[in-house]
Amino acid sequence: MPLFHHAILRLGEVCSEVVVVLPPEGSERPMPIGVEVRVARDPVEGEGPLAGLHAGLLAARQDVALVAAGDMPELQTRVLIELLRVADEAEADAVALRDGDVVRPLPCIVRTTRGIDVCHALLHDGRRALRDLLDALRTAVIDEPTWVALDPERRTLFDVDEPADLSD
Repeated sequence: MPLFHHAILRLGEVCSEVVVVLPPEGSERPMPIGVEVRVARDPVEGEGPLAGLHAGLLAARQDVALVAAGDMPELQTRVLIELLRVADEAEADAVALRDGDVVRPLPCIVRTTRGIDVCHALLHDGRRALRDLLDALRTAVIDEPTWVALDPERRTLFDVDEPADLSD
């Protein structure tokens, strides 16, 4: 099973629809069975993660988007549910996890309409990082003890940057 299928399957456990953002060119990849997956395309190659998120938010049909990367194969359902719960209760534009002294940009929740507007403005200003979006939005932060109680091994934050990461 391709690596990104794991992330899609986990998102599909808590979301009625999953939007996968692909590069502007190239064929579509086979998607896992049992999850409604829609494909969005980056308008321009190499514009960074914020541009990809913007494309995904534009394609989203829901009021909130649960955002994760395809290289995050061990997202924990309980943590994703907590992100969604806080988004439902908080008067915030986004929800993210605290990890030590930093707020992690992924996974996170972004209110779709506000996220589209702020992404557009940031991209227009030459900003490309997901962290820029969270800094610009009213972001509720789930403290580390809360989410780690749901994921003691902290696998939700695991991402695969190199093939050697798969042996961890």
